[in-house]
Amino acid sequence: QVQLAESGGGLVQPGGSLRLSCAASNTLFSINDMSWYRQAPGKQRELVAAMRISGDPEYADDVKGRFTISRGNAKNTVSLQMNSLKFEDTAVYYCNVNLLGFVFWGQGTQVTVSS
Repeated sequence: QVQLAESGGGLVQPGGSLRLSCAASNTLFSINDMSWYRQAPGKQRELVAAMRISGDPEYADDVKGRFTISRGNAKNTVSLQMNSLKFEDTAVYYCNVNLLGFVFWGQGTQVTVSS
């Protein structure tokens, strides 16, 4: 069972920045497919950004140009740099990995954008 540890959430003012990190453990495999999702109150969970095996990152339209997903130097780590945060970015952010067809989720980290 792959375990995911997320960090970096918190409270930030509009226009501010946060950096989320996720580290996957309990596997000997290199994970190519690592993503970030978010779920706002009363809404469905949605994809925010993804690193795929192709190497080209994917972004939701409303975060393009503001968020950047990147792999960490350590094996099986991924970060999400979030800039120019807006009220509507408030949500619980989840790390997601797909390893050989098995999908694993982190426990989520709260991001709150408020003045």
